[in-house]
Amino acid sequence: MMIEPIDILLVEDNTADQELTLKALKKYNITNNIFVVEDGAEALDFIFAEGEHSSRDIHNNPKIILLDLKLPKVSGLEVLKKVKGDERTRSIPVVVLTSSREERDLIDSYKYGVNSYIVKPVDFNKFIESVKDIGLYWMLLNQLPKR
Repeated sequence: MMIEPIDILLVEDNTADQELTLKALKKYNITNNIFVVEDGAEALDFIFAEGEHSSRDIHNNPKIILLDLKLPKVSGLEVLKKVKGDERTRSIPVVVLTSSREERDLIDSYKYGVNSYIVKPVDFNKFIESVKDIGLYWMLLNQLPKR
């Protein structure tokens, strides 16, 4: 059972990308409260306080969701669609952080209400910088309504 609020929900199935993202966020002291899930089904369970996450308070939303699109079980687009389609979770900022350069993914992401769409840079240093910039903007500069 989680007591502390989660600042960032990272939805990423690639362990190397998980590690790089966490490393970048921690390197720049952006947040300490990060929760990682590896597939879309667990992401939905976490966000909507269901399944193994049913003890979580659904009103204690993460400040931001970093969402990969190519996920097992439930796609990132389906996660996005459900998050933005529910009144309880609609205001959570969702940043798609993906390797997909497909125009259809970009169009669908914005159609379903994504707040930002970022293609993961292949270069290690550029990836670290991108994650740092995402964290700085969404965690420190962006203003959210009170939880």
